[in-house]
Amino acid sequence: MTRDTTRPTWLAWTVMAVACAGVVVVAWACATAWGAVLHGHPAYAVLLGLTTIGCALALRRSLHPPETRARWRRVLDVAGVVAGIGWLAATAWLRPFTAVEPALAAMASDADVTVTETATHVDLVPAGEPSGTAVLFQPGAKVEARAYAAVLRPLAEAGHTVVIVKQPLGVGFLAAGATADAREAHPEADRWVLGGHSLGGVVAAAETNDDRGVVAAAETDDDVDPGGSRAGEPGPPVVGLLLYASYPAGDLSASLTAEVASISGSRDGLSTTADIDASRANLPVDSTFTVVEGAVHADFADYGPQPGDGTPTLPRDDARNQISEASVRFVDGLGD
Repeated sequence: MTRDTTRPTWLAWTVMAVACAGVVVVAWACATAWGAVLHGHPAYAVLLGLTTIGCALALRRSLHPPETRARWRRVLDVAGVVAGIGWLAATAWLRPFTAVEPALAAMASDADVTVTETATHVDLVPAGEPSGTAVLFQPGAKVEARAYAAVLRPLAEAGHTVVIVKQPLGVGFLAAGATADAREAHPEADRWVLGGHSLGGVVAAAETNDDRGVVAAAETDDDVDPGGSRAGEPGPPVVGLLLYASYPAGDLSASLTAEVASISGSRDGLSTTADIDASRANLPVDSTFTVVEGAVHADFADYGPQPGDGTPTLPRDDARNQISEASVRFVDGLGD
């Protein structure tokens, strides 16, 4: 086999540069989003750890290369550099939006609401007897779950258990099983509302539609447990879909049986008013649409400004209050 006695200088420097860039990316993510890294789903923290280890190994290999190198090893080095650049780009892009006040203050338990946090979800539970209606909420892409505590806490204060999902890498489609886990954790709830912000709303809409088949099957199956579910499958039905600056990916106008509330902002630069208007045809005709005048995409949680968003003309506190009020009004109505 042909061997080279030297390693190309350009390749050695490139590997070292990519490894150093990886260290910078990890340091930047931790410095700018430490709260989200610490309190988010552990998947991103693991990603940062793997990135650090990979960069350390690459630096060591660059500083102490073997004396002779087969030509095929050089090809692997080049492929590794390309893969490493892609890995670092994904790691940087996946840096989460960190929760800020007043969401952090809303994470504290008091006489009205008990707040608990695990590696996969945040629960806001009424201190008194909870209503039969619970809410499972999917955050927007890369938005930390705690960022929704202030806007959703009024639901818990109104008597409804709220479960905010911590999504792996901040992607709702990776949070498979969240609905089943919430049902198992809160057997006191006999009906559920699935909600979500932006991409989280897309996921919630799809799961609400899919759940229709599960419930229908459970209603006709002889193997039903006392809680209303088929053996091995959740039973309490999904009766509502709560969309924050979001819309379904496809046409659910004929298949969706749950009631729908769409809350959006008139100044949203990401889920625009045109997008929301177009979604009306894909939702049941009796869906409720609430537009918060002057609100933007980032008003539906507390995580600071978001690239590509519009310019708000309404104070953030006012926008949050209107969103919360519309949400409570919708969920309260489902218990009638």
